Amino acid sequence: MTGISERGKAALAAAAEHEDDIVRFLREMIAIPAESLNEGDRCRRVRAEYERLGFDEVRFDRLGNVLARIGEGPLTILMDGHIDCVGVGDPDAWNHDPFEGKLEDGKVWGRGAVDELPAVACMAYGMSIARAKGFPEEVTVYLSASVMEESCDGYCLLHLIENEGIRPDLVVIGEPTDLGIYRGQRGRVEAVISTRGVSSHAAHPDEGVNALYKLAPVLKDIEALNERLPADPFLGKGTVVASYIECDSASLNAVPAAARLYVDRRLTAGETPEDALAELRALPGIGDATVELLEYSETSWTGEPARQEKIFPAWILAESHPLVRGMSDTVAEVTGSPPRISRWGFSTNGVATMGRHGIPSAGFAPGQEELAHTTEEWVAVRDLLTATAAYSLMPDVLAGLAHELKGA
Repeated sequence: MTGISERGKAALAAAAEHEDDIVRFLREMIAIPAESLNEGDRCRRVRAEYERLGFDEVRFDRLGNVLARIGEGPLTILMDGHIDCVGVGDPDAWNHDPFEGKLEDGKVWGRGAVDELPAVACMAYGMSIARAKGFPEEVTVYLSASVMEESCDGYCLLHLIENEGIRPDLVVIGEPTDLGIYRGQRGRVEAVISTRGVSSHAAHPDEGVNALYKLAPVLKDIEALNERLPADPFLGKGTVVASYIECDSASLNAVPAAARLYVDRRLTAGETPEDALAELRALPGIGDATVELLEYSETSWTGEPARQEKIFPAWILAESHPLVRGMSDTVAEVTGSPPRISRWGFSTNGVATMGRHGIPSAGFAPGQEELAHTTEEWVAVRDLLTATAAYSLMPDVLAGLAHELKGA
């Protein structure tokens, strides 16, 4: 396809009419701090916007995800953008107030301006435009402004599928893709390696057994393991990182009696969590240390318990899949050229939908992945309009592929 289609031009024009509203909504979300587990105020702001747009159903689920439904057709599409953000770190390191949502030089700046509040704003207005021009009878779209992704990616959608009874046929993920189509990511396992020693006064170290010293050979083993992990031509190389050490000690003048080394193990295609844990347990210097999978155990902003082993599966959706093709065709209609097809370097809520449940999932959103979690988060207003226009066409385009999608 070359050139923007007539349908694409109409969608872009409709998005442009809502530019002020889209930018306002994004800036107002940025202005409300919402780290994982503390998203309540931002969730209430999103719910108010969904209600103002007049969607067919708007509610919180028990975990605190904000849900909106548009349509009631048999093909169910979930469009997800997580609403929580990481912290800001040192406020003095920012050139822009992280909670101002500053609009400057055609860009919106602030924490969450890439990861991933633009998707929440653009999906909402995209569905409003789609609804205004006539929503396809074959389709139901659920919007989820989801919580807790930064603390446990995927759990929010796992809850939606397993506890709220919403099992979509297709999932559009709003992590930043710089307007490309992303169809996979590496997985992850988080583990802890624990050692035991014998405490003694630091003046008499020979009378104790230092639990920290037992980790020294393990650290070298992990560094060496990282070099020999396999690579996939699409997802890239598996990696392992020793990310944090802590110990139990009576004081700064005592030999530590216990120590723990935390490990981030990224899984590429073909690697399993079980294999990754077995590799750690087989390290040459492991000795009598134990290797255990970490568990996520927190409470959401609504008071709902959240429990999950810290396993996040890798996943790939074939480039030939009709979801990838349909999303690509949609983007081409509003940009005039085929989008870049790629994958994320980090993890997303797709670990639940595609990774655990095998539900076809792919990503599209404005914003550059490399700006996520930095002090220079920004998104271009023109990209917000392009994304909004593309989202507004997706229900129609995917409805046209409904038979093929159901059989894929």
